[in-house]
Amino acid sequence: MTLATLVGSAGVGLLLLAFVLNIAGALKAESIPYLGLNLLGAGLACLSSWMIDFMPFVVLEGTWAAATLIALIKTIARQKVPT
Repeated sequence: MTLATLVGSAGVGLLLLAFVLNIAGALKAESIPYLGLNLLGAGLACLSSWMIDFMPFVVLEGTWAAATLIALIKTIARQKVPT
């Protein structure tokens, strides 16, 4: 098994874990743990795609990671605002 396959498998595993935990009701889509799993998973999947020079998935996973990072920053910022 290549390093790219290991990295990609870990990334996809984290993405699927977040999805399953969300569907099961264990994690809300707006929660920091859910967003963290998505960010790390998409980042690893993007890196793996880069390692094998498969640009369609670099774009897909890179966009997924960027969108998740924005959502994570907004979520953290909302939690720091006193109500």
